Amino acid sequence: MVSDYYLIKVSTSTNKMKLWDKGISIDKKIEQFTVGNDRDIDIHIAKYDVIASQAHAKMLHKIGILSAEELQQLLNGLTVLETQIEAGTFVIEPQFEDVHSKIEFALTESLGDVGKKIHTARSRNDQVLVALHLYYKAHLNVVKEKTRTLFDTLLKLADTHKYKVLPGYTHLQVAMPSSFGLWFSAYAELMIDDVYVLNAAIQTVDQNPLGSAAGYGSSFPIDRMFTTSEMNFATLKYNVVAAQMGRGKNERTIAAALGGLSNTLARFAMDICLYMSQNFGFISFPDELTTGSSIMPHKKNPDVFELIRGKCNKIQALQTEMILITNNLPSGYHRDFQLLKEHSISAFQDIMAILDIFNYAIQQIIIKNIDINSDLYKYLFTVDNINTLVVGGLSFRDAYQKIGQEVEAGTYKPDTSKQHTHAGSIHNLCLDDIREKFPKS
Repeated sequence: MVSDYYLIKVSTSTNKMKLWDKGISIDKKIEQFTVGNDRDIDIHIAKYDVIASQAHAKMLHKIGILSAEELQQLLNGLTVLETQIEAGTFVIEPQFEDVHSKIEFALTESLGDVGKKIHTARSRNDQVLVALHLYYKAHLNVVKEKTRTLFDTLLKLADTHKYKVLPGYTHLQVAMPSSFGLWFSAYAELMIDDVYVLNAAIQTVDQNPLGSAAGYGSSFPIDRMFTTSEMNFATLKYNVVAAQMGRGKNERTIAAALGGLSNTLARFAMDICLYMSQNFGFISFPDELTTGSSIMPHKKNPDVFELIRGKCNKIQALQTEMILITNNLPSGYHRDFQLLKEHSISAFQDIMAILDIFNYAIQQIIIKNIDINSDLYKYLFTVDNINTLVVGGLSFRDAYQKIGQEVEAGTYKPDTSKQHTHAGSIHNLCLDDIREKFPKS
């Protein structure tokens, strides 16, 4: 990518509009390959490019590059574009390479030479970088909010069903008694860990890269502290090379954060699919939340949760993609970075939809009564039997062997009288403590 942060010539031709245009034609096949589908992807960051351009224009006025009249003209023009974006009428036509070229063209078309000044002291490199920082920050916070909503739903379900016994499994073998309260609150508390990582990702992108230009700064006396405050960034990415090297690193961090949350949701979805099967039969959902078979009229398929599982696994693969694209790049800008946008933005769209549908569906779960006295589950209580013997004075090892011999001889009788009272066990869920752990910000 050819970059120039000084005043540039803007082509008003209907055939082309590129921020790096010097009047030299480019091979159409090369152009198509290098532009790719940026126009479609950039719709998602258009709002944030306008926000950054507003801050940049105010800063240019502050340092004397723009007059008060020119600043107002640019702000008015950007407000028009902002309104179009919010209304969904903003379009990046085929003659434009990306959202940045479309916005500058629109400003120049409406304002003339004043529109050409918006790119002063800026490169497309830091222009896209700051727009992505703003997009990532905003959407990470939305993901956090939606995670909190699901978290609250799960704790409510845990409280509602805290006395409902659920067989616990290890190696998919009957293991020890559990409960639906323990199951729901387990996934709720795991999501707290996911929010810790989301917060780390937010802190990573909450740094203003604007002013790094093409990666080596500018000879203009720009005020980067001003734009940092204007765009509500927590801090500035001071070193201009470090700012550009954040491209790729940001996406890897975000992919790890979204992947961690996706792992939690995928495992939860798998539990649901398993527990819905006839062989388990622990839960169900209303017919309208399931799908049928084209030839088997009895089927109630958990398609929603299977798709959640698949989509979450796809998101978990994103980190590997980000690493492979960026792991051997030297410092400075490289066009490889263009490939990071599409799947990062797609992952945000997917995870937000997943959280919404998960929260909607799980509230309609039907908890079935489980006959805990069935022979299927009698070995759930072997550990409790051992503990009873230990309390009576037998060593753990002798008690273990005694119960083991009873199991082998077919004389074992389960002891269902035990209460699990320690913190975090089936009879002491600590739901208020778990709720309190969720990060306040």
